[in-house]
Amino acid sequence: MMLPVFTLKLRHKISPRMVAVGRYDGIHPCLAAATQAGKVFIHNPHTQYQPFRASRVFHSPLESDVSLLNINQEVSCLTAGKLNPDLGCDALLVGTRTNLLAYDVYNNSDLFYREVADGANAIVLGTLGDIAAPLAIVGGNCSLQGFDHEGNDLFWTVTGDNVHSLALCDFDGDGKKELLVGSEDFDIRVFKEDEIVAEMTETEIITSLCPMNGSRFGYALSNGTVGVYDKTARYWRIKSKNHAMSIHSFDLNCDGVCELITGWSNGKVGRSRMDRQGRFIFKDNFSSAIAACGGDYQMDGHIQLILLMFFSSVQSGVEQDLIRDLSQKKQNLLLEPTTTRKRQAELSSPLNEADGQRGVIPANTKLILPSQSIWGTRRKLLPKLLFYLFPADAVIRAVLIFAEGIFVGEAMWSTQHSHVSSSICIPIPPKMSLSMHLKVFVGYRSSTQFHVFELTKQLPRFTMYALSSPDSATEPLGYVNFVIAERAQRIAMWLNQNFLLPEDTTIQNAPFQVCFMSLRNGGQLYIQIKPSGEITVNTDDIDLAGDIIQSMASFFAIEDLQVEADFPVYFEELRKVLVKVDEYHSVHQKLSADMADNSNLIRSLLVRAEDARLMRDMKTMKNRYMELYDLNKDLLNGYKIRCNNHTELLGNLKAVNQAIQKAGRLRVGKPKNQVITACRDAIRSNNINTLFRIMRVGTAAS
Repeated sequence: MMLPVFTLKLRHKISPRMVAVGRYDGIHPCLAAATQAGKVFIHNPHTQYQPFRASRVFHSPLESDVSLLNINQEVSCLTAGKLNPDLGCDALLVGTRTNLLAYDVYNNSDLFYREVADGANAIVLGTLGDIAAPLAIVGGNCSLQGFDHEGNDLFWTVTGDNVHSLALCDFDGDGKKELLVGSEDFDIRVFKEDEIVAEMTETEIITSLCPMNGSRFGYALSNGTVGVYDKTARYWRIKSKNHAMSIHSFDLNCDGVCELITGWSNGKVGRSRMDRQGRFIFKDNFSSAIAACGGDYQMDGHIQLILLMFFSSVQSGVEQDLIRDLSQKKQNLLLEPTTTRKRQAELSSPLNEADGQRGVIPANTKLILPSQSIWGTRRKLLPKLLFYLFPADAVIRAVLIFAEGIFVGEAMWSTQHSHVSSSICIPIPPKMSLSMHLKVFVGYRSSTQFHVFELTKQLPRFTMYALSSPDSATEPLGYVNFVIAERAQRIAMWLNQNFLLPEDTTIQNAPFQVCFMSLRNGGQLYIQIKPSGEITVNTDDIDLAGDIIQSMASFFAIEDLQVEADFPVYFEELRKVLVKVDEYHSVHQKLSADMADNSNLIRSLLVRAEDARLMRDMKTMKNRYMELYDLNKDLLNGYKIRCNNHTELLGNLKAVNQAIQKAGRLRVGKPKNQVITACRDAIRSNNINTLFRIMRVGTAAS
């Protein structure tokens, strides 16, 4: 059972997931949290010792053990830890939308203050791979950057989308930390320095990641899902109607195994679950949403679990539980009379009628689901699943489908009312899911109860591509060309495992060509195989080309792969984006220079206005203040323009970072890392032609 050791009223609204405990003098633990007013709240429970100096930190007059660090910007991420081992104390790291501050709290000085063009959405501090120095790793606009204690950029790479969460974990058990990255594209990626070693796809945005024991780590999604992975295998997960505001690893029952502590948006703590079995151990309720962290806050040799409640407009956990229980009782009471009448009717009916009503069907009835999906016309490409019964004596009344990432709520219910038959065709949204669990309700037209067929359908990775005939009018301009040492039969096995091919499809020996059509947008995909092992993938979708190459690399266990690629349409769009980036950078510099000039002019006008007031020259004073008023309006308008320019710049920088990541996914192993590094160097030197050459043919070293 958990008992409160101490309670502290913060008097400040705390932002979610921005809480840390650090020893800023090397001895005494202090609690730091970001407030919603652009400040960092620092609490030192050891009142006889005040670790803060100088004037940058403001001490609260109401609480002698509370201090506020003024950031003057909205804080987007926060952490604490040893950034410089030589100092022997922790540093406070504060990220905003444009900057990263590494702060020495004890000496009230900046370790460094760096501009981060891609923003700082998440931050983690520690050692990564073979890099000896501790790094402050920041995740932003499709990019990852690592800074040492001097602010040097020692690590940089790109990822698939905007980063929302970061964690360091020994994923492969080699004694070195890997970087876990959760992003907006629903993927958890594992980086071994700048190389992606694993990817796990979830159903929503990954909002939190938390290292646990060994290779296990916890995660939370924006739809209320919380779970634990061991490497790439999911141990368990649960889903709640509330949002998980924070997750934290803590040994709750002192058995040497960490549990996952979850703070929910309704004030509930808990669902404290063992990471091995996922069962409940403890839960409690508070009045507001919860953020959790841990540390020896009382300096008694024991780690305490620290829970912070921040402002939330949702109902408390007790109220929600009460409403849920009452709703369930109401539903049970409404169902009781209907259930009683059904049972009485079944007992009074003749045997054959009862069998029909109860859904008794012939014992040899089989449910058949063809191995390939069907689709509509070119004007309306809708992938569908077809079910039918054999023999066709009974009818299919309804189908319930459970699948991740396809349907809202992860399930779809389809029924037949007016035209009931022994077959049903169900349209599926054009999204990818590798596994679907199906429940098919079968009976007769007069049945009130039904026989339920349950089956699981494994869908190939490229389900949404149907076999088609070559069409010279729509032949793709983009291509990827590479060579692998594999026989044509092995490539045919990969095709059968990753595409929905009709049962009568036969693949001849090389050379041969297979053509597919996308059920999403009608795009064409050609795969050509030559006897020499040379493979050409023709498609205008660079993402699809990257997915195919990564799938082949995994199937054939390819460690290093260099390719030659060209996507004229995509590269032309990227060239336009790069031109826009240069324009936005120029506008940003001009606006910054104008703002600096106006700031100097404001100071001069204020001095002149005050001089006129002291000399009782009211007319001159009024003119100066009118000029100040007009200048202030110009500054506000310039600020709005600058904000809009910055937003557009971030959007285009995201497109550039994604382009680098896509160019990297066309390669495997060392060539991939070399291409990403070379692309960044080309962008830094503003050498656009070199950038496109690298994307097409790679680097000389690879």
